[in-house]
Amino acid sequence: MDVRNYAAEETLKNGLLVTVRAIRPDDKSRIVTAFEALEPQSIYTRFFQYKQALSKAELQRATEVDFENEVALVATIQQGTRETIIGSARFIVYLTPEAVRSAEIAFIVEEDYQGQGLASHLLKHLTRIAREQGVPQFTADVLPGNPSMLAVFSRCGWPMTTKRRDDLVQVILKLDE
Repeated sequence: MDVRNYAAEETLKNGLLVTVRAIRPDDKSRIVTAFEALEPQSIYTRFFQYKQALSKAELQRATEVDFENEVALVATIQQGTRETIIGSARFIVYLTPEAVRSAEIAFIVEEDYQGQGLASHLLKHLTRIAREQGVPQFTADVLPGNPSMLAVFSRCGWPMTTKRRDDLVQVILKLDE
């Protein structure tokens, strides 16, 4: 699978056609526009802090990934001749203290498109790529006040465990079962 050129189409619950594709370095301006469209609460649930903007380093890290140790996908729609990012998801591979290969995942979906199944579609595509790359599990830190994201994980069909850690819920999805 050529992850750098990954692309698929999905239809949201409201009938909107969305392209899920690999992020590219030329997405920087689209990422800035998408970030600026987010409500402060959505930014907080993704980054666990309020942010006014992404730094130049954060923007570079977000859009320039190696697609081996880090994979990032965006969900886009066409608005006239303009491609608009309405969501993104990524995983970063790491070794657990028990030396288990794992990947931490994170998502963000613009408010107007939440509740339409977009996060579930993004999770499905990340899972497909991770399994192809031999990643046996995903982990995610989720704020307890984000029941929508916890529901996405619980409905995905993979065995799931949760642990309360400080002020977060750690979700573990087993992809090899």
